[in-house]
Amino acid sequence: MSPAKARLGTYISSSTAGEKYKAFVPPPLPPEPPLDSQRYGALLERAGLALGRLNGLVDAIPETKLFLYFNIRKEAVLSSQIEGTQSSLSDLLMFESDEVPGVPLHDVTEVSNYVLALEYAFKRMKDGFPLSLRLMNEMHALLLSRGRGSGKNPGEFRRSQNWIGGTRPGNARFVPPPPEKVMECLAEFEKFLYLDPAPYPPLVKAALAHVQFETIHPYLDGNGRLGRLLVSILLYLDGVLKEPVLYLSLYFKNHRQTYYDKLNAVRESGDWEGWVEFFLEGVIDAAEQAVATITKVRDLLAADKRQIDMVGRKGITMMKVHAYLQKKPITSALEVAKELEITPPTARVALQNLERYKIVKEITGRERGRLYVYQRYIAALEEGTGGLPE
Repeated sequence: MSPAKARLGTYISSSTAGEKYKAFVPPPLPPEPPLDSQRYGALLERAGLALGRLNGLVDAIPETKLFLYFNIRKEAVLSSQIEGTQSSLSDLLMFESDEVPGVPLHDVTEVSNYVLALEYAFKRMKDGFPLSLRLMNEMHALLLSRGRGSGKNPGEFRRSQNWIGGTRPGNARFVPPPPEKVMECLAEFEKFLYLDPAPYPPLVKAALAHVQFETIHPYLDGNGRLGRLLVSILLYLDGVLKEPVLYLSLYFKNHRQTYYDKLNAVRESGDWEGWVEFFLEGVIDAAEQAVATITKVRDLLAADKRQIDMVGRKGITMMKVHAYLQKKPITSALEVAKELEITPPTARVALQNLERYKIVKEITGRERGRLYVYQRYIAALEEGTGGLPE
């Protein structure tokens, strides 16, 4: 058997409604024969350096928690957009402020579910809970807790056949393992995650794990979102990231066809090296994007603080409101007054002064219930995810 053929899975013939189809069962990880590291060695080194720069910058910024807060939301938006939602980061922030978003409610609900799943996963792991099939089910239950997919067995591995593309297994682009093979594949997958010593560096391990999870496709819905989420979790757990600040959804979104082609090349010809090269290029791109975003946000906040400093006495309240806007960039005078324990008229005047200096913008045009948006701040955070409300 040639090396390439040794890496290929097997097909199991089945039928439904009298129509025959073949479901693909992948071989367990790690791939055999082992990967040719010479093909991706230079990229692996570059990716490590890019992550080193990102980790160093995260250590240096005082707003790390704020950046994490918004980065998780940006990832939720991007990952959900890959699945077809139209929600942007500003839509999600409007939704979280109990305001009506600019897209259908089920779109933004789906994104909000992703935030819940992501934050839940990192809290569980920080409390010492291991990445496991149980944790994946708990995350999946949150991911599909409301809106689309809520009727497709949230938190449960599938017990029926699914497929990708097409209207049925017989004309599908890809048919994952039959239901009776799912738990067997998942048991091998979980075993790979904890191989000691690990056969590959953490970045390569995460690359392999993502493909295997997407190939098994263990749920009736939500596999893509959960599979992308697992990449960040693995990099954090294996110490590659000091904080979960790197996400690949924007890269996958911008190179969607290549992403699908590389996944198919693994399944059809065993080209794991080609996938790893693509994945590492994505890590480099995402790390550089994260560094650029952190730098842009840091510089913007500093410039606005300098401008407020020049205002004089009334700048004291403006500075407090500016600090609050970094946590809640879409807000109202009543919210600000409650949070900062000042009177609504004082909050209103401070927001109007910030608007005068073009730091915020009022977006409703109403006399009452006005909403103010820290637009340039959100724009820096949400680059690549869709626009702000006009």
